[in-house]
Amino acid sequence: MEVSFATEKGKSPECDAKMLTGWTQKLLGANQEACNAYQKMREHEAIQKPLSWTENGFSFDQFDLLFFPGGHEKGVRQMIDSDVVHKLLLDYFPKTRKPSNKSIAAICHGVLAVSETIMPDGKSVLHDVSTTTLPTTFEGTAYWGTRLFLGDYYKTYGAGSESVETSVKKRLDDPAKQYRNSLGASPFVVQDENYNYISGRFPADAALLGQETIKLVKEACKAA
Repeated sequence: MEVSFATEKGKSPECDAKMLTGWTQKLLGANQEACNAYQKMREHEAIQKPLSWTENGFSFDQFDLLFFPGGHEKGVRQMIDSDVVHKLLLDYFPKTRKPSNKSIAAICHGVLAVSETIMPDGKSVLHDVSTTTLPTTFEGTAYWGTRLFLGDYYKTYGAGSESVETSVKKRLDDPAKQYRNSLGASPFVVQDENYNYISGRFPADAALLGQETIKLVKEACKAA
């Protein structure tokens, strides 16, 4: 597979430093294996010279898979709130309906970038799709457990803002049936039946999500 990265202005992206270095990494962040993998990834030309999603003529159509990463640091709002990303997704998401060689994967806050893509009829592109995202229980525990020394770090839109789970569920036609959740520690992902769309909750799901996404892309390309 050929991998490309895309950012708003074509600037090389960086992961949240709090999750990779210092005492916050040791207590709250990525394990050493993940840190090592990130440093190795940083050496790749694709991440050093990413594409720009605001460049004239840029389209998601050139990709068989779109992957929307998570993260609670406020910089992720650049992706979640981007009108350009939403416009591109409005065109791309319907093309993931099976059978198709187009797929989307999202994890944690990355699901918001998709769920906040609103069609002309006022509905989200995820309105009839099964999904998961960061559970309110975990988001709240992280926020209240660290607010004395990290402030609103774990609330991407600031203290008092609604949870990611709440934001995603209100975009679904029938949240009771479409929203899938697990409060267990075991890796957990959700794959929709009608669209080539797969989602995860948080870092503990990342490895499984990666494995299942690769399977999804291979199957989608065969079926299309």
